Amino acid sequence: MTRRSVLIAPSILSADFARLAEEVARVEAGGADLLHIDVMDGHFVPNLTVGPPIVEALRKVTKLPLDVHLMMTNPDSFIPEFAEAGADYLTVHVETCPHLHRTVQSVKERGVKAGVTLNPATSLSSVEEIIPDADLLLVMSVNPGFGGQHFIESVLEKISRARQLIDRTGSRAALEVDGGVKVENAARIIQAGADILVSGSAIFSSSDYGATIKAMRQSARKAMPGTGAAVARR
Repeated sequence: MTRRSVLIAPSILSADFARLAEEVARVEAGGADLLHIDVMDGHFVPNLTVGPPIVEALRKVTKLPLDVHLMMTNPDSFIPEFAEAGADYLTVHVETCPHLHRTVQSVKERGVKAGVTLNPATSLSSVEEIIPDADLLLVMSVNPGFGGQHFIESVLEKISRARQLIDRTGSRAALEVDGGVKVENAARIIQAGADILVSGSAIFSSSDYGATIKAMRQSARKAMPGTGAAVARR
């Protein structure tokens, strides 16, 4: 079997916002493949984070693809702004998009890759119809809203089924996992079928971001069967 690439996406939710450009430079130099940006509206999830101006500012200081996760009740209203700000990926929650095909097409029409996200308790069946059109499937392994939570172990089986769905339908969507990802569980998550590991506190709370990213990648590579989706740098 051909081995997939292990992609690491540090989540800036856990970064020091007082020196955000420096934090981003450190993870980029440390080997990060993408930069994950959680946009929380204080309504769909119990927290309030960043908006398009932060994405625009980050676009100016990094060459990493910007993986923007819209944890919002009404993402459709903000897709044009985040696309214009420089997002490479825009991922929406199936729980907030009653017209998911239209939302995905709205993202893609702006030259941005479209992702769909599932909360831990949301059935995988809710993305069966959209997966052929998606560029990214994000499986949440914590309930979204805060960083530093523990990985929900039962999600591993869901990741495995998501991998099967992607492969069975011939979708080119990358499979991303976000929540409680660290060096110690990276191998099991990749073995279940993930392509991209989103990690916040495990990276940004460490003394050496590059060493942590390297350790996570090395651990994950040991469990890397199959062929995954490629993510091109901007």
